[in-house]
Amino acid sequence: MNTKKRIKEQPKYSLGGLLARYGLIILLGLGNLFVFYNIFTPLTSEFVYFILRLFSDATRIGDLIVYNSILVRLIPACIAGSAYYLLFILIFSTPNIIWIKRIRIVLFSFGLLFLLNSLRIVFLIIINQSVYFEYIHLFFWYFLSTIFVIGIWIITIKIFKIQDIPLYTDIRDLRELITKIKTKN
Repeated sequence: MNTKKRIKEQPKYSLGGLLARYGLIILLGLGNLFVFYNIFTPLTSEFVYFILRLFSDATRIGDLIVYNSILVRLIPACIAGSAYYLLFILIFSTPNIIWIKRIRIVLFSFGLLFLLNSLRIVFLIIINQSVYFEYIHLFFWYFLSTIFVIGIWIITIKIFKIQDIPLYTDIRDLRELITKIKTKN
């Protein structure tokens, strides 16, 4: 890799950048993940409704979707705001990523989670009348949702060539910075 490009891609470690990243993590975690739910609830509901209309005469009544005479309300657990927040934490607690690349990573990982989660919801709505619905629903809730986040993070690491470890690299670099300051004094 070209040295100039490497220098441009990896910003100099700064305490201000560290505080800005973790400040954003804390700020977006306030209010019971209000930001994530306000953004993704209407988007998910509208997208799920759009997909269901491809299969049947689904209708919307406020925040309810009617599909094959079944009323569906997407509750916060369906929207997976905590999964978006976990991805946000992973992305913003990873140092040495320039801001434009960090924004691309957020858009990619959130977009992928949005798509997978919406398809999961559509699938569950379609099989709602199955005798296995409850088992499949619980499997998705307890197992597959975790796999979604882990898988998305691994794919993101590979595609965006992330080499640092969230949180750990910050702690290590902060210790080195403190050691340098102590040695100078």
